[in-house]
Amino acid sequence: MAEPQFFYGGQAVIEGVMIRGRRHFSLSVRRQSGRIQSSAEPLSQVFSGPVRRVPLLRGILVLIETLMLGIKALNRSASIAMADQMGEEHEIPRWMTIMTMALGFSLGIGLFFLMPLFATSPLERVIDSEPLVNLIEGVVRLVVLIAYIAGIGLMKDVRRVFAYHGAEHMAVHTHEADLPLEVENVRRFPTAHPRCGTAFLLTVAVVAVVVFAFIPRDPFWWLVTSRIVFVPVIAAISYEVIRFNGAHLTNPIARAIGYPGILLQSLTTRIPDDEQIEVAIDAMKTALAADRGETPQVADDSDEGSTEATEGETAAPAQADGSQPPGGC
Repeated sequence: MAEPQFFYGGQAVIEGVMIRGRRHFSLSVRRQSGRIQSSAEPLSQVFSGPVRRVPLLRGILVLIETLMLGIKALNRSASIAMADQMGEEHEIPRWMTIMTMALGFSLGIGLFFLMPLFATSPLERVIDSEPLVNLIEGVVRLVVLIAYIAGIGLMKDVRRVFAYHGAEHMAVHTHEADLPLEVENVRRFPTAHPRCGTAFLLTVAVVAVVVFAFIPRDPFWWLVTSRIVFVPVIAAISYEVIRFNGAHLTNPIARAIGYPGILLQSLTTRIPDDEQIEVAIDAMKTALAADRGETPQVADDSDEGSTEATEGETAAPAQADGSQPPGGC
C-alpha cells in the first residue's frame, strides 16, 4: 500500500531558509562572503512517528515541532550572522533556546488571545449577547494580527526575511511541480503558498471565533483560562483545514477557503532576488538529499562557492505521512 504524499515546507530565517523534510531538516544561510553554509539534521522520532498520522493530534504535535525547529533555526542563523560580524561563531545555549520559545509562545497568547479578550470585555455591560461579544473579540483579534504583520513588515531586516520567505515558497512550488530546482524555474512561481504559516495564523483567528462562540463568558476566571487552554484545540482544527486546502488545490471550496490566506501573504512575503532564491534551492536540495540517505555536502565560509546537496533532482515528491508544519508552507 503506497504511503500518502509528503509535503515539504519550511520557513525563512536570518539570511537563509530552513526546510523541514520527511526525516531531516536542512538550513542554508548566505554568509557575508557570498557563500552558502548548509547543514542537515535528523528529526526527532517524536515528531515523525505514528502519532503524526492521527488527525487533530498531529496538529498539536506539528505546532510544538514548528516552534522548536523554528527557534532552533533562527538561533543558528543568528549565530552565523554574529560570526560574520564578530569573526567567531558562538553556540547559543539550550536554556536560552527554551526560554526564547517559551517567551515567544507567551507573547503570542498574550497579544492575540488575551489582549482582544480584555479589550472587548467592557462591551458586556452594554451588549446583552455573549455570541456577539465573542464575535467582536474575534474581529479585534484579526485586526491585531494584520496590524502586527503589517507593522513588522516596515522594518528593513524583516523585509529581507520576508523575501527569503517568498523564496522558500517558490522553491517548494517548484519541487511540487516536479521541475528541476533552478533559478529560472523557481522564478515562474508565486511567492504565496496555500500551506503557509501566515494562512495558518489567519485560519486560527477564524476558527477561534467559532470555538469561543460556544464558551460562556462567566465566570471571568474561566473566560481567561479558556483563551489559553483551547489554543491547542484551535491549532489542531486549523491545521486540518490548512492540510485539506493544501491537498485539494483544484477544489473550488478549498480554494475559496484558502484565498484570504493567500491575500494575507502579500504582507509576509516579498519578491526575492536571485541570490535569495539560490539559498532556498540549496536548502531544498539539502533536505531532499538527506531524506534519500545521501550525505549532503556541508559548506562553510572556507569553501569555494555555493554548495549544492545533489547534482540533480528527484522526479517526483517524496512519499511519507503527508504532515506539514504550520510554520511554513
